[in-house]
Amino acid sequence: MPTSQARAYAVQNASSPLARSDIHRREPGSLDVEMEILFCGVCHSDIHQARNEWHNTVYPCVPGHEIIGRVTRVGPQVTRFKTGDVGAVGCMVDSCRTCPSCQAGLEQYCHSFPIFTYNGQDKHLGGPTFGGYSSSIVVDEAFVLRVPAGMDLAATAPLLCAGITTYSPLRHWKVGPGQKVGIVGLGGLGHMGVKFARAFGAHVVLFTTSPGKIADGLRLGAHEVVVSKDAAAMAKQQSSFDFILDAVSAQHDINAYLSLLKLDGTLTLVGAPEQPLPVAVFNLLLPRRNFAGSAIGGIAETQEMLDFCAAHKITSDIELIPIQKIQEAWDRMLKQDVRYRFVIDMASLKN
Repeated sequence: MPTSQARAYAVQNASSPLARSDIHRREPGSLDVEMEILFCGVCHSDIHQARNEWHNTVYPCVPGHEIIGRVTRVGPQVTRFKTGDVGAVGCMVDSCRTCPSCQAGLEQYCHSFPIFTYNGQDKHLGGPTFGGYSSSIVVDEAFVLRVPAGMDLAATAPLLCAGITTYSPLRHWKVGPGQKVGIVGLGGLGHMGVKFARAFGAHVVLFTTSPGKIADGLRLGAHEVVVSKDAAAMAKQQSSFDFILDAVSAQHDINAYLSLLKLDGTLTLVGAPEQPLPVAVFNLLLPRRNFAGSAIGGIAETQEMLDFCAAHKITSDIELIPIQKIQEAWDRMLKQDVRYRFVIDMASLKN
């Protein structure tokens, strides 16, 4: 298959730093959209994958799945995009499209496993798929999103992962007016959870271990902020929540939050701790509580989320960086020193 060369930042093994590299992209096929990448959000998953912390990385690895780009070419059968349009690519670039999940618009739960934007299996060129820390990308139009006019493009990029990861469970469990909803953790995911839960009309309580984030939590839309290290403050919240979204990826006491749910309340985990979280079974049995998980969202729901964000003027709080500072950004992310998402200005890749 004909290919063209693209600039990228890649890691060559689990311990190597990100460094400038050249990769190959396929020439656009009949249904493909080629985009020049303008901005790419930086997700904690990028670090996990690059460092092989999930024990499945194929090298070289080019991370990045929060992609905003400008269309440069389209295949002859493409109907939804034209040259010059602004498009977006999230965590997936394909799926089997035929299983019950795909048919239901839940491509993220594809029975054959979705093809992820990076470290997936490239069915066109072979080897791994390469992500958004690069100058361009070619994706089937079925997995390219439309970016509504007027949105801040850099601040929109994290919506493609952090946004849909929090939007999807809040929508699925029908969060809305009259409900008390908790958001655990104020990071890249949590700050979007606060914004969405507030926009859906719920009473929003943010839980954080950092007293320094109280003011930010209130600014972002929380009605209350509880410092989870304060036992008395936690005790006041017992058995009062309809829904809790846990966005923490580090080890933490999940039982402290399960006990805050009321009868038939649900705690949904969207963070990805490296080790299992012990669950005290009586926190589920009495009174009948639900412990669930959720992963990103399907293509249709991701488009719904982008349109919702445009209508409600919601984007991520970001710090824009050049690609040359990506290693520093990763180091800062590990120290939780970002409020609340790094985004790479990919124009810097030309330098």
